[in-house]
Order: sequence, then structure tokens, then C-alpha cells
Amino acid sequence: MIHVKTPNEIARMQRAGRFVADILDELRSLVRVGVNLLEIEHRCRELIADGGGVSCYWDYAPPFGSGPFRNVVCLSLNDAVLHGLPHDVDLGDGDVLTLDLAVSLDGWVGDRAITVIAGTPREQDLRLVRATEEALAAGIDAARVGNRVGDVSHAIAEVAAAHGYEPNVEFGGHGVGRTMHEGPSIPNAGQPGRGPRLRAGLTFAIEPWFAASTRDIVYDPDGWTIRSADGSRTAHSEHTIAVTDDGPLVLTASG
Repeated sequence: MIHVKTPNEIARMQRAGRFVADILDELRSLVRVGVNLLEIEHRCRELIADGGGVSCYWDYAPPFGSGPFRNVVCLSLNDAVLHGLPHDVDLGDGDVLTLDLAVSLDGWVGDRAITVIAGTPREQDLRLVRATEEALAAGIDAARVGNRVGDVSHAIAEVAAAHGYEPNVEFGGHGVGRTMHEGPSIPNAGQPGRGPRLRAGLTFAIEPWFAASTRDIVYDPDGWTIRSADGSRTAHSEHTIAVTDDGPLVLTASG
């Protein structure tokens, strides 16, 4: 179901979004060679609890997962791109790590993802991360009153094509509000002028993610972690935004 938010509700979502952004800013600083992924998970738990938030991931059990998710942040390493379980793994030089965080604060959700490179980055990995960031910016710019969901999806796909990447459309953006997942779905490719019309008060996450050389995915035996089918590196960028009469408003921007 698609829920339209009032200006007051959007303001409350923005507080939740900034909370998520602040946590990710601190977690970003932990992404260094030799740091264990479980250290990042445990620090995230502390930050959520200290700020009075509630993890949207803990005990999350959608149809595509394997049992309840028992962590508070998705940590997807190198060829993993979505729903990565934090394992007992130390970061190596040049590792690419996506941190995807959704938290409820006072009953409203913020959802954001960033991709960070530990140590010395490879140029091809930097280009991949930049492509997701550029696609995110293009998708946000298309999220305007009167446009349609397909315009947002098409803007993302245009950036992907310009960089030589082919988006996967099995997992993409989604509505956000009282819960982490609402309508509408925002695929990472689509036809302009198609889909639900955007109107003021809609709030949703836009989240382009690309693999370097494939659009196909595989699942780890853990039933959660999604990887590129050919083992190529991946990147993922996400913001929660609101459609307003004055243009798109990024709710998960850093303060």
C-alpha cells in the first residue's frame, strides 16, 4: 500500500533519517584494513540503543530470507551486494564494503546505504561506487510531483548504461514510512512515463546497486547474502526521500 505523509510526518521521518545518517557516518570511519565486520555490527547496535532507535532488521523475516535476520546492519563484502550477514571476517586492503541500515525512531523509519573501500582502492571499484552515487542522484532528481515511478527507474538505468553496467531489477527501491517496506516499488530500470504518478507526500527509498560485469545474482547458503553471480565486485547507494511541491527532499542526508 502507498501512504501519503503529512508535512509533520515527513519532518519526523527526517529526524529518523538523520539518525541513520549519523550512525553510518561513524560506521564509515571504522572501515579500515584489519577491522572485523562483527566490530562494526556491535558498534552499530550500541549507537542504535544509545539513540533510542529500534533496528528494522532484527527479527526481519521476509519471504526471500532464511529465518529471522539477527543483526542490525547489512554488511555486504566485495561481490556481496545486498542483505550481507556480518561474519567474523577482517577487512583486507582494497575490500569493498556496503553498509545498509534501516532504523525506526519514534515510530518512523530511515533507510540508507553507502559503499566504502578499505585501504587502497582499485580504480575500477571507485568507478563502480561513483556510478551508484550518480545513479542515486539522478533518481532523486527525477522524484518530482507529476513524474512517475518509471521516470525514477529510467534515470537510474540511464546512468548505469553510461557506465557500462546492467541493473538487476529483482531488488530495488521501495516506499518507507512507519515500516521499512511500503509501496511503491522503485526498480532500478524502467520505462519513463510508466507506473504510479508521484505526488507530494510520497516517501520512498531509492537504491541503485550494480555489479561490475553481470546483472545476475546468487544466494549464499545462509539464505540472506546476495552476491553477483560471476563473483564481480558490487556497490550500492541509497537514500530515503520525500516528494514535495518544492522538489525532492533527502531525508537521510548527513546533518
